[in-house]
Amino acid sequence: MAQMESALADAMSTIEGAIGVALVDYTSGMALATLGDNQALDLNIAAAGNTDVVRAKMRTMEMLELQGAIEDMLITLTGQYHIIRPVSGKGGSGLFLYLVLDRKRANLALARHRLARLEADLEV
Repeated sequence: MAQMESALADAMSTIEGAIGVALVDYTSGMALATLGDNQALDLNIAAAGNTDVVRAKMRTMEMLELQGAIEDMLITLTGQYHIIRPVSGKGGSGLFLYLVLDRKRANLALARHRLARLEADLEV
């Protein structure tokens, strides 16, 4: 658990414009760990809601018989970016990272790069 919390703290401190980050189990919809501004966004509700997004995309890929895996998903709002990145590393099956960014302050390309690095280093 300490490694998860450390990874989330790293995301919040190194990704410009980060509002919140969570590690989510998409089989249950539960956030395993969250960090961020709870005034701006309830990360537990967001985790549960975005679980449906991940499940729907995986189901669609299966129905279309698409090969490969989801690298990340981007939801662009007028004031925020929401990035969903399934965890593919050791022990990460059924998990995803969820990152919320302030659109005015964030560098989307750099945020995606740093989130990918965080996901690769994450030990669950």
